Amino acid sequence: MTTSPVPPASTPPAPPVPLAALLARRDLGLRLLAGPGDVPLHWVHTSEMADPYPYLLGGELLMTAGVQLTDPARYVERVVEAGAAALAFGVTPVYDTVPAELVEACALRGLPLLEVPPRTPFTAVARAVWRLMAEARLHELRRVTEAQQSLATAAARPSPVPAVLGALAARLGGRAVLLAPDGTESAAAGREVPPEASQALRELAGVLGPRPGAPASASGESGDLRLAAYALGSGDGPTLGVATDRRDPGDHTITGVAVVLLSLLTAPHRGADAAVRDGALVRLLLGASPAEAATALDPGPWTVVHARGGDGTPFAAADLAASLGTALVASGTGAEALGEAGAARVSGAAPASVRLLLPASSPVTARPGWLLGVSAPAGAGDLPAADRQAARALRRAEATRRPLVRHRPGGLASLVDPDEAAAHARTLLAPLNEPLRETLRAWLSLHGSWDRTAVALDVHRNTVRQRIARCATLLDRDLDDPDVRTELWFALGRGPGPADQ
Repeated sequence: MTTSPVPPASTPPAPPVPLAALLARRDLGLRLLAGPGDVPLHWVHTSEMADPYPYLLGGELLMTAGVQLTDPARYVERVVEAGAAALAFGVTPVYDTVPAELVEACALRGLPLLEVPPRTPFTAVARAVWRLMAEARLHELRRVTEAQQSLATAAARPSPVPAVLGALAARLGGRAVLLAPDGTESAAAGREVPPEASQALRELAGVLGPRPGAPASASGESGDLRLAAYALGSGDGPTLGVATDRRDPGDHTITGVAVVLLSLLTAPHRGADAAVRDGALVRLLLGASPAEAATALDPGPWTVVHARGGDGTPFAAADLAASLGTALVASGTGAEALGEAGAARVSGAAPASVRLLLPASSPVTARPGWLLGVSAPAGAGDLPAADRQAARALRRAEATRRPLVRHRPGGLASLVDPDEAAAHARTLLAPLNEPLRETLRAWLSLHGSWDRTAVALDVHRNTVRQRIARCATLLDRDLDDPDVRTELWFALGRGPGPADQ
């Protein structure tokens, strides 16, 4: 068994492109003259240097027209030493055919050699490789996103730890085990592995720990299996072990999501009541109604946080949740989560959109790379209203480019009877549909700025102007009048939300 630290979870790299996929492109007309046709290509590089070795990183498809090719055998030797995956030789204008010495040298060293016909420019080959890589990356990101959703759903089940292990094993096509500090398996899922692989996982787990300098993760091999171990929590508790046949680019990201969930689910302070409560709240985030989960909900108060940003990876949401100390996170727009009202207004948001629940006693501070909208503390029965508050706060954060905006309760509005205020708002705003109300609310909150309102709503500034003009006509009010703006702002804050209409 060999061991090495596991690299930190990050954006899943673009998977390599099989050379066979490039050869299958009939429009390129590439022809394999020597070497295997199933090697992976990580990128493309063009060079006419006599010795390209200093300019190669390994894994490239090196393209050349042989401008300075004087010693084919030595050239191929240097390309192989640099770790290039394959060589593509363009015929004309220097050579009419691929030199026989070059074909022989590539065959001898096992280096794939492609003939690029005169009608195919090198840029077309490079573009084809990048397009194939983009398609592979999109497929990998979709796989990671689906896996994250599967793991979150598993965390909401009555027995969340075995469920998360099962979901992880299924997604990786291997085995996932939870190892106690003494090395015994406390839970496991997936296909069985040889005893020596199980022993190797226990040895990997023994490398980890809370002692100074101990790594938080390690990887190794046992036979044909790839092994990895991850310390959960502070490192003095259980360890997650994973055994798979292969290690795809997104697998570590998927496992990282499981590590965050399992760290929270196995934390020492968690009791049975907390597990039931958190499971109910995760179900709420994933689509259950408040009434359905009410029997297991702590009355609160709770804080709802809407966030947008991160590094664009599925793991970013889990990382944000861990930094805020909660497992109660829903990634994406999710129109069903926490009531349809707030979600309907973020249904057009960018993919890096996250919503979280955490106890009101937990501090919420700005996080690098994120914009946060924070609700006022709310009881379990008032979560839909708190969700709307957080959504509005996030829109203000986006418009003002502030990293964190909190809902501002109270003020003069608290001096008016709520029922009377709601009745007045319904009457005043009756002529406006929801898109017009939302535009008017954003425009007033941003002091009549056309540009910032357009940014907040993700529409063109002319659309904002047209909607505000329509509001003025339907309300028969002068929106330049400060008194009118104040009355409308009050009404929009006290009027019904979309879910109440």
